[in-house]
Amino acid sequence: MTVRTVVTGLGVLAPNGVGLEEYWSAVLLGRSGLGRVERFDPSGYPAQVAGEIKGFEAAEHLPAKLLPQTDRVTQLSLTAAEWAIADAGVDPAGLPDYGAGVVTASSSGGFEFGQRELEALWARGPKHVSAYQSFAWFCAVNTGQISIRHGLRGPSGAVVSDQAGGLDAVAGARRAVRQGTGLMVTGGVDSSLCPWAWIAHLAGGGLTTRRDPQRAYLPFDREADGYVPGEGGAILVVEDAEHAAARGTTRVYGEVAGYASGFDPRPGSGRPPALRRVIEAALADAGLAAGDVDVVFADAAGLPEADAAEAAALTEVFGAHGVPVTAPKTMTGRLYAGGAPLDLAAALLTIRDGVIPPTVHVEHPVDEYGLDLVLGEPRAVEVRTALVLSRGRGGHTSAMCLTAA
Repeated sequence: MTVRTVVTGLGVLAPNGVGLEEYWSAVLLGRSGLGRVERFDPSGYPAQVAGEIKGFEAAEHLPAKLLPQTDRVTQLSLTAAEWAIADAGVDPAGLPDYGAGVVTASSSGGFEFGQRELEALWARGPKHVSAYQSFAWFCAVNTGQISIRHGLRGPSGAVVSDQAGGLDAVAGARRAVRQGTGLMVTGGVDSSLCPWAWIAHLAGGGLTTRRDPQRAYLPFDREADGYVPGEGGAILVVEDAEHAAARGTTRVYGEVAGYASGFDPRPGSGRPPALRRVIEAALADAGLAAGDVDVVFADAAGLPEADAAEAAALTEVFGAHGVPVTAPKTMTGRLYAGGAPLDLAAALLTIRDGVIPPTVHVEHPVDEYGLDLVLGEPRAVEVRTALVLSRGRGGHTSAMCLTAA
């Protein structure tokens, strides 16, 4: 019998909301967290808009001894994990040894910490570089710090596959649950908003240079010309459904019912992108038909060619205007490894509350795409199944189906 993997805890930090319900309230109100970069002076750069988390002070959430050891991304990850574990009502100390593990995704590791230590190296020499630099920059550091803090010594790992990584990490956690681990902490949070990281964002291409936050990130819009980066994400607690019931869980957000991943073919090969077959494989893994899906949380790249490819895949699978499509990430920016887990959280709350959050800022949708975009206002509708899509650099493509518990 296949083990059912359910989500029992959520911890969220986003540019438009610190905490699960604050984020969800902001999303339903269409409140954006995009704005001109404030953490450093962006005036010398062509792109100047980002989704920054405001009002988060690590010292209010973490022990003082952890602060000099950790980058902001790890501080955000530790806080989100703490909230997710508390939300699940689980005491890690009461779990069996090796009965719980951690799998997270990261795209950049501790960029801001790394910049600070490089500045110390250049200005004062190697003796002034923190010993914590040896791991604070590392993409696996969030997994390690969460594991240490909560004594989670079961299967652990870290995934680096850009935007798709958040779904890949949750899939890795589901695999561990299916193999006998009762509980896993998973998801992803990213934060790389410092001058050194900003140069990397620009070098990678794809950022919009528009200065108006309301007109900067416009997926599926006729004026789309790039995306806005952001920080944040979500950490989830996933469990074997029987394990959750045995410990007396009173709330289950939903089930991770299906997943698939793939890679786009090399440019110029003439072969189609991977997204359609990945969607179909995720549906097959969940035992679902296209008609069973009530909403799609789009990858929403904000680049015309990528948007057109995603729209084509969706209309091929679901038909023109065949399923509501939304992109609440227009309120946060693209959060790299944190983006898809945040979409998973939004999808689970959509299932819980029966309301699809809107896509904001998009005023001139491309009609030829044939998408039923949820624009402007939330849409009240019963949702039993949600599909979350995510694509990253190098052709990484993933899809995950969530169903009501």
